[in-house]
Amino acid sequence: MDTLLLKVRGLQDESCVRTLANAIQDLPNIGHLEISLEKGEVSIEHGRFVSPDDICQAIVDAGFEAEY
Repeated sequence: MDTLLLKVRGLQDESCVRTLANAIQDLPNIGHLEISLEKGEVSIEHGRFVSPDDICQAIVDAGFEAEY
């Protein structure tokens, strides 16, 4: 698995963290997921069947902004 570290804007509280986690975990081949509300970062272990662009799109679709 590869690890992807992204900056995420729009995280305001634990509800946002849950929404983001659910959006990412709905993707295939997602392993360990760690979201830091304080830093506005997410670390995602993912397999080869999901691309970083797919993950970013899921984050955007959930109502947040993501950048590498």
